[in-house]
Amino acid sequence: MNAFEIIGGKKLKGEIQPQGAKNEALQIISAVLLTDQKVTISNIPDIKDVNKLIELLGDLGVTVERLSKDTYTFEAKNINLEFFQSDVFKAKGGSLRGSIMIVGPLLARFGKAAIPKPGGDKIGRRRLDTHFLGFEKLGAKFVYDAKKEFFNVDATNLQGAYILMDEASVTGTANIVMTAVMAKGITTIYNAACEPYLQQLCKMLNRMGAKITGVGSNLLTIEGVTKLGGTEHRMLPDMIEIGSFIGLAAMTESEITIKNVCYSELGIIPEVFRKLGIKFELRGDDIFIPSQKHYVIESFIDGSMLTIADSPWPGFTPDLLSIVLVVATQAKGSVLIHQKMFESRLFFVDKLIDMGAQIILCDPHRATVNGINKQYKLRGISMTSPDIRAGVSLLIAALSAEGTSTIFNIEQIERGYQDIDTRLRALGAQIKRVDASSPSH
Repeated sequence: MNAFEIIGGKKLKGEIQPQGAKNEALQIISAVLLTDQKVTISNIPDIKDVNKLIELLGDLGVTVERLSKDTYTFEAKNINLEFFQSDVFKAKGGSLRGSIMIVGPLLARFGKAAIPKPGGDKIGRRRLDTHFLGFEKLGAKFVYDAKKEFFNVDATNLQGAYILMDEASVTGTANIVMTAVMAKGITTIYNAACEPYLQQLCKMLNRMGAKITGVGSNLLTIEGVTKLGGTEHRMLPDMIEIGSFIGLAAMTESEITIKNVCYSELGIIPEVFRKLGIKFELRGDDIFIPSQKHYVIESFIDGSMLTIADSPWPGFTPDLLSIVLVVATQAKGSVLIHQKMFESRLFFVDKLIDMGAQIILCDPHRATVNGINKQYKLRGISMTSPDIRAGVSLLIAALSAEGTSTIFNIEQIERGYQDIDTRLRALGAQIKRVDASSPSH
């Protein structure tokens, strides 16, 4: 068991390169199963969730070759569908929520797949119904084995269909798109997610020979084809990391340049940080954030208190709400944070309150933050990271706090952020890995 020990209150300085987008990686890498030809993917983040998925593809019979730290080739020529019934698959597939993403491509290409009941971090109940309902509309049949907690899926006769999704789920849309690209006839997906990651997937599939129109909107039309070919694909930088680094710079009064951010794909994220009073400028495709002593939260035009809420793209991504909340604790002014899309994601605020932040948790979905305008610093404490996003928010709080903080359960942070301690040290942060099982901890 590892923990991070952080001595906070230090100004950081330098350049940082965001990793490839984790949420894009899981669907793009699954898509290699749609063809027997070679697919080359670059800017892949070196993190647990992604590496587990790549390992799972290898077990399935995909030939995987690592060309450099972030570039791989995949060739899914000889897929072993018997592997699904093995104990190894049950163990690996069950521990990785991303494993649901291989179902769509396998149904499309082979007409069958299987999936153990998935796990992952507990951020609200993430339903998989959207995926399953979509598969069923396209003609797939599910048999659930309750004793083994296992779904077997038969899709020997996939037909295009009109699908109105019950929620604009990113992974759900991606999975249905990958199933529909080789179904007979035309599929229409309405209320589709339109995140940049999903647009990336559709563009990649079109390069492979798929016929998808409406990319970037919430209405996708897919004309089924019989075969897909190989391609090359480069993933976007992770917008959650970019947002995290903007927040980190503001909290620690640091001068930081975030490199190669693909600014045009960030949607309203930069605007939301501007509303918190954070100044930054675009230099080429880099975001430069100057050192700021204070930042003031805007209010609405009529003078009422600012509300920041998450909503499906092109709204504000739920993954950055915890970062915005932390950053607001040191701003001048107040803001209401409204987490609409998931439950139980705000419960980490008790740790921030212990550190000296002024936050009222109104209910499981809303928190009011009263910014203390850096009149006093947060205090370092010992805490545990409940999930990936809250973990990084606590990390940012610790870096700005006075004294030493220890964050346990950092496996949760490392599922989403590669070499985070090394990259922060390069900016001058005092962060080190310690053995959490030693007596002093």
